[in-house]
Amino acid sequence: MLCLVVLVLFYLLAIVGPFVLAAAGYSPYTFDRSAISGSGGGPILPFGGISFPAHPLGVEWGTGRDIMSQLLTGLRISLIVATAATILTVTIGVVVGIVAGYAGGRTDQVIGRFMDLVLSFPFLLIVLALSGVMTNRLEALGVPGGNTARVVYLILVISVFGWPYLARIVRGQVLSMREREFVEAAVAMGAGRRRILFGEILPNLWAPILVYTTLTLPSYIGLEAALSYLGVGVLPPETTFGAMLAASVAYFKVVPTYLFIPGGMLVILVISFNLLGDALRDALDPRATH
Repeated sequence: MLCLVVLVLFYLLAIVGPFVLAAAGYSPYTFDRSAISGSGGGPILPFGGISFPAHPLGVEWGTGRDIMSQLLTGLRISLIVATAATILTVTIGVVVGIVAGYAGGRTDQVIGRFMDLVLSFPFLLIVLALSGVMTNRLEALGVPGGNTARVVYLILVISVFGWPYLARIVRGQVLSMREREFVEAAVAMGAGRRRILFGEILPNLWAPILVYTTLTLPSYIGLEAALSYLGVGVLPPETTFGAMLAASVAYFKVVPTYLFIPGGMLVILVISFNLLGDALRDALDPRATH
């Protein structure tokens, strides 16, 4: 429950936080030259330029941009990418897994080999290699250019390579579930295949799907941060956790708070999702001992 409260707060911060900060006069795009030195570009005040109420979490090296505002902007982008990619992953994985498990035979074999093909691709190399090409292609298809196209690319590429894992889990569950009495009863009553798949079998899969979703979200948040660290994410002046970590590495020895603040926030977010997923798995497992 504590992790659930923390995650609700994170989502609320991502939704309303930037608007509240803007109303209070904070902006992730404003350069505060008075907060940094004119020669080296480092924060004038100690601990990364932390000051109240001007910059509660410090300022960025070289520009003086407020880190608290950047964190909330980066939190919004990271959660948009991770949440949207998780929704697509779960949708595709559940549909494909149910169809493969219930149909069996040649259909199951074709889908299984296709999943093996998708999983055989080197994900990281493909993401880095196709970033520019696919972003331009999305813009040609009507997606707004710049960071919008890059965010859409991240969502699509993460979900395209992520759905086979859930599809295999769902397929294994359906293989045993299709022989159950309620499925045979639905067939005997003349129910159509769509009714059997999504009206009878799917409601009995919500527990593993829910657990997988809560465990996939944090992995996608970390993946988005890693891709942003490698330069595949949004372009400046927008930022994400990964972009902030990449920018802070060069100044770690002189301004360690610039690394620890976004890194600590990322750790809290990911571990809250992981602990919530573990708790749901224990609560929904009928074989677990309480």
